Amino acid sequence: MYDPLVHAYPNEKHPDPDSYWMAISGPGPEDDGPLEGDADADVVVVGGGYTGLSAALSLARDHGMKPVVLEARSSAWGCSGRNGSFARISGGRVPAASLIDTYGKDVARAYFGEMRAALGTVRRLIAEGNIDCDVQPDGVYKVAAFAAHASGLEREAALYNETFGYPARFVPAGELKGAHQGAEAFGALHFPDGFSMNPLKLARGIHVMARSHGAAIHTNSPVIGWQTEGGIHRLVTPNGSVRTRKVVVATNGYTSSKLHPRLSARVLPVHSQIVVTEPMTSEQIAASLPSGNCMFDTRSLLFYYRRLPDGRMLFGGRSAIAGSDAENPKHRQYLANAMVRKFPALKGIVIDYWWGGWVAVSRNSLPFVYRVPGLSEVFWGGGYGGSGVSFSLHVGTKLALMAAGKPFDTQASFLTREPARYPLPPLLRLGQRIAYRWLQSKDKRQALAN
Repeated sequence: MYDPLVHAYPNEKHPDPDSYWMAISGPGPEDDGPLEGDADADVVVVGGGYTGLSAALSLARDHGMKPVVLEARSSAWGCSGRNGSFARISGGRVPAASLIDTYGKDVARAYFGEMRAALGTVRRLIAEGNIDCDVQPDGVYKVAAFAAHASGLEREAALYNETFGYPARFVPAGELKGAHQGAEAFGALHFPDGFSMNPLKLARGIHVMARSHGAAIHTNSPVIGWQTEGGIHRLVTPNGSVRTRKVVVATNGYTSSKLHPRLSARVLPVHSQIVVTEPMTSEQIAASLPSGNCMFDTRSLLFYYRRLPDGRMLFGGRSAIAGSDAENPKHRQYLANAMVRKFPALKGIVIDYWWGGWVAVSRNSLPFVYRVPGLSEVFWGGGYGGSGVSFSLHVGTKLALMAAGKPFDTQASFLTREPARYPLPPLLRLGQRIAYRWLQSKDKRQALAN
């Protein structure tokens, strides 16, 4: 499997995921094929996922530029086509209370406003592009996996109400049965805004929109070299190159440590995996997820899950650390065991699909969208921490704004700062392995206290 800390770029030797989304979404949209020969462009977008496609669309439609997208494989080949499908008010991995403690209420409110705007960006794109991506009704639940977490969710609900003026509410365990009939559910924080969809169809719809406005999308065109001289960037692919004064980097968790020294070690690629079951019986649905809402829990290494429109269970979480280990069946079994622990009625159910992908975590666990210091007219956005379906599309529009020479004015000041490097990059996986063991032991201790 492609590993951003090991490989220079994804290539044909790295296969497409055996995902449920790939199985049900049909053939991909028309693209511009591999880049051939030398070319010039107003702006080059590296990466054809949500961030890159959104940037390309905005550059072409809103700013009158002619972007060229260089995608190593096919559009949405990375996490944009592999994710758990939750579009919600989210971005990064920092709880609201910690955000306020670190940055103050004004910055936290500004960031919450950006996250709400991001969800609006998704809705608007779906409507404007008439994208048929199997949108489900709104509703998101953050489920207390341990009894001790319920009081924290109550406090979090009050914070959303009082600080952000947002109608989140705490749902006691006894009132949760209409949505979540399983175990490990000691109450939940309910958000009325946020929905699920087919994430691959969503990305493909934005791909079509971008090309219809004049963006060129070159697939199977990984950047294998990056040269800069006199303010001109030359991005080299296996069969050609593009010269440009402006570059938008939109590779997020798939950003190779070898893409450019200035970008190296600023995100940690974290592997997230998903299983999808065979269709559940009506009895299994009633005993697990009567609603089709988005669910994620409060574990340190959280799980996320939902019932799909055809009655299957989607269940995801963190397990593998390195790409070389990601296809070990023990990770599939880890998710299956966790799913059955939450929903005993699913014991013995067949797993039809299992796949994974890389999400990006910055050192402060928050997203970024900024002009890269020391590089002429280079802009980078990412670091969504596995919560980026909506925020990545929003960041794409901001990268386009900045590449067009206009400021991204936001009071969420941390967003536009260069993310700090991780120390000792060769030891990142070792540190992650130690952290995972500690977090898993913490979750086990809390489970025993239930």
